[in-house]
Amino acid sequence: MADKIYRVVKSDVTEMNEKIYKHRKKILSWIAFVTIALLLTLTGYYLYIQSRVYTDYDVVHTAERQDSAAMQFISFQGNILKYGKDGASCIDSNNKVIWNQAYEMQEPMADICQGYAVVADEKGKQVYIMNKDGPCGQIETTMPIQRVQVANQGTVAILMEQDGIGYLQIYDKGGAFLAEGELHTKNSGYPLDIAISNDGQKMGVSLLDVNEGNIKTTITFYNFGSQGQNEIDNIVSQYVYEGIIIPKVEFLTNNVMVGFGNGKAIIFEGSQKPQQKKEITTEREIQSIFYNTAYFGFVFVGGEDKAAFEMQIYDLQGTEVLTQGFSMGYQKIGFLENDEIYIINGLECAIFTLRGVQKFHGEFERSIRGILSAGGIRNYVFLVDGETQKIRLK
Repeated sequence: MADKIYRVVKSDVTEMNEKIYKHRKKILSWIAFVTIALLLTLTGYYLYIQSRVYTDYDVVHTAERQDSAAMQFISFQGNILKYGKDGASCIDSNNKVIWNQAYEMQEPMADICQGYAVVADEKGKQVYIMNKDGPCGQIETTMPIQRVQVANQGTVAILMEQDGIGYLQIYDKGGAFLAEGELHTKNSGYPLDIAISNDGQKMGVSLLDVNEGNIKTTITFYNFGSQGQNEIDNIVSQYVYEGIIIPKVEFLTNNVMVGFGNGKAIIFEGSQKPQQKKEITTEREIQSIFYNTAYFGFVFVGGEDKAAFEMQIYDLQGTEVLTQGFSMGYQKIGFLENDEIYIINGLECAIFTLRGVQKFHGEFERSIRGILSAGGIRNYVFLVDGETQKIRLK
């Protein structure tokens, strides 16, 4: 029997590793290529969607409403709060009534903060507190109401004025009295506006002082939590602005308040003691202001592009994010829930994106009372005279 011959085959480990490395590199290159191509495709689609202009719409669904001409509408908890002189109600986009609150007011005004809403009679003495489930409290003041604000947990701040003295009162969501204070015009100035933070802990007050023809506005911050208990009258910070009137203050988030004055917006920030963060000044006359929880904007007459009006929008850091001219007249301007800007003028409506694209412009057969975004890129709810319309842009 012949002897078996055994051969030893030497494997080239270096060559094998190099082949494995090249194979892996090839796979990774293909993965990177596919990923980049997908990202570019998605980015291109996003930019296309963001820059697309719609010129028409389909009415997907309609629901009839019975409203008075003075009825006003606000988006509330995914539904619609409508209020007028005879009462308030919460309805959905199909006009199904979720709850009702009857009352009689001469000049109803409303405020909303996330889960709660209040309706008060300006220069009257009634306040009604509601949440998404319905009415939950009522307040009867002893003096005429000037301003009212509600916090996210239902705390209500009321500014009243009588015989040259301003009065602040705080109530809980059920209408129970919590605290009060006086603002003597002679000592501190005439109260212009109040703002309460979402958590109900902080309040800003704008006071106008006119002395021998000189004007100044004082912004005073109160803290009703533990931080303010060691301060005189709960005052934690105060700012004085010479020659400026600041008739509007608003907490846009729990820790950011903006004061809107003649030719100026002042941003304050702080979780306990709000501090001035930035001033935005303009020499142009401000026609309108509008805001939401992420941005605020001004409207001016005319602009560099010869448009009839111009809007300027800033984020809460005070950075300008958009300057855009528009030619249509307007009765209302504001932000939708998706941060787009709507402009309403009777039968006419325009919608702009924050990129400055006029996404939609069109006319309706009935006067437009309000607009809500309804999810998706093309879906909206239009509140027109006597009817709620769900539409889809095309």
